[in-house]
Amino acid sequence: MKKIFILFLTIAFSFQEPEEKLHTVVGKTTYPFWLQIPKTEKTEEKPPILIFLHGKSLSGTDLNRVKRYGVLRAMEKGRKINAVVIAPQIASGNWNPDKVLEVLDYVQNNYATNLYRVYVCGMSLGGYGTMHFVGKYPNRVTAAVAICGGGNVADGCNLSKVPMWIQHGDKDYIVRMSESQKVYDAIKKCNPKADATLTIIKGGNHGSVESLFHQNAMYDWMFKYVK
Repeated sequence: MKKIFILFLTIAFSFQEPEEKLHTVVGKTTYPFWLQIPKTEKTEEKPPILIFLHGKSLSGTDLNRVKRYGVLRAMEKGRKINAVVIAPQIASGNWNPDKVLEVLDYVQNNYATNLYRVYVCGMSLGGYGTMHFVGKYPNRVTAAVAICGGGNVADGCNLSKVPMWIQHGDKDYIVRMSESQKVYDAIKKCNPKADATLTIIKGGNHGSVESLFHQNAMYDWMFKYVK
């Protein structure tokens, strides 16, 4: 009887939907990262991936710093994101697109995800990281949002292959608005019909644009695209 009861419990729990869980993954890839596995409505549904790349002030070796602003901060304040959320951390320096790809590959190889819906967003240094990643691996990204950052003009043609929403405050004196403008111009020079938008936020400074992560517009825009 005891064995039958244990078997019953095992079967019952095997049919439970996985709960949303934000946890750290350390030692599996060069960049340690936060990972959320969302609760799915149907077991056959594979959720999209959303990668968040932080700015310079969140660099270091304490992953809790990554929660100070951006996607994870929005989630802590109650935002529900029905996606596999990946938030890596760099110790110092700039984002390396190869190491971001390493994290993406690890998650795609170990979890059920939608390979046709991979989104990337970042702010400041993470904005640069977003454009560097998309610029090198446009075939791996469905859509991307780069906030108060910049990128390489030479990546203009690769960036033109991916829907891009570039946003920058006109009162940003830390990363000048011209950094976003020149990349946007390079995209449009390569392909005038590219799905790229440059939004200049009136009165926005380098810190105030963080509010974009707490609004629906960015998520709604990204998630409407399918590769």
